[in-house]
Amino acid sequence: MSVTPPSSHLTRAVLSAMMTCVMILFSLWVIRPFLPATIWAMTIGITTWPLLLSLQKILWGSRPLAIAVTTLFALMVFVLPFFLAALTVIQYSSTLIAFAHSTASFRIPPEPAWLTNMPYIGPYTHSAWHRIENTRLPQLLTGHLPGTNEILRWLLNNLGGFSMLTIQFLLMLVIMAFMHAKGEKITQVMLGLGYSLAGIKGQNMMLQAGHTIRGVAIAVTITALAETAVAGAGLIATDVPGATVLTAITFMVCLLQAGPGLTLIPIVIWMFIAGNPLKATILMAITIVTIAIDNLLRPYLIRKQASIPLILIMVGVMGGLAGFGLIGIFIGPVILSVTYTLIKSWLETSAPVTPASDDTHDTMESGSP
Repeated sequence: MSVTPPSSHLTRAVLSAMMTCVMILFSLWVIRPFLPATIWAMTIGITTWPLLLSLQKILWGSRPLAIAVTTLFALMVFVLPFFLAALTVIQYSSTLIAFAHSTASFRIPPEPAWLTNMPYIGPYTHSAWHRIENTRLPQLLTGHLPGTNEILRWLLNNLGGFSMLTIQFLLMLVIMAFMHAKGEKITQVMLGLGYSLAGIKGQNMMLQAGHTIRGVAIAVTITALAETAVAGAGLIATDVPGATVLTAITFMVCLLQAGPGLTLIPIVIWMFIAGNPLKATILMAITIVTIAIDNLLRPYLIRKQASIPLILIMVGVMGGLAGFGLIGIFIGPVILSVTYTLIKSWLETSAPVTPASDDTHDTMESGSP
């Protein structure tokens, strides 16, 4: 009776693993057009899963009705704001590029009379304003920073066309509805995968990954919506020209985790220069409120589900936008956050045991309690 040498078993196992990895890579290559919509559907599906279960109890135990209502909710909260903001930016793209060209010829206007006549500070502001007027700040920035039109073209290229956005959004909703219909089975498969990889710890990692996905999606979306609502109301109340497109740009900037101040602060400065101190002061107060929302609400919502460094969210959003387009705003931070959570959990569970101290070692050798 011949016995197979151990090296043969090892070689066969290695070849099987390599073949499996190759087939997985080929499978991902085949389905790569559907990966962004699938990952986004998975993100929103996990986020809205508790809502689906609650609605199912209310709607007489009907899963189809609960799926329909949850899909409508996801459409209104997660999809429609992105769609409208991207559509607005695309529609006004020519106007924005023309405005970017006009900024190169911008000149600081003469100091307003009300600022010159202010007691105590009037003489100081006059000299400071004169120095700023002669520095030609826009030309200085143009020589050292990328052109505004180049930044706008890059953003518009990453947003994609109207038809592609529509297809991605519709595909995402269809996939999400299917995942909700088979939610329990998909959960069992994922928990079984985690158990097969690392036992009970693997299952806990899968559950922790779900909490991380839910926390990131809720924090990024709710914070951006809240900031945009406050900023848009302020722009409309102070009669800022082009308030609609500026609100859409503010929403996109908030999704990019750059903060609402990136759009609101220049508008406040422009209103002070244009001679509208009252409206500028009101908008400045609204800007402070939106920045406070950005710095307080987002960390609170994320830490309710998982402890994730905010730098991961910012890097994930920008990298996801560059790699996947508009949908990457969700995909990027989710991938980085889940990876961070899994690595952190894996390191904590596999940490080495702290060696016993000398006193404990002597006590164990002497046999005394």
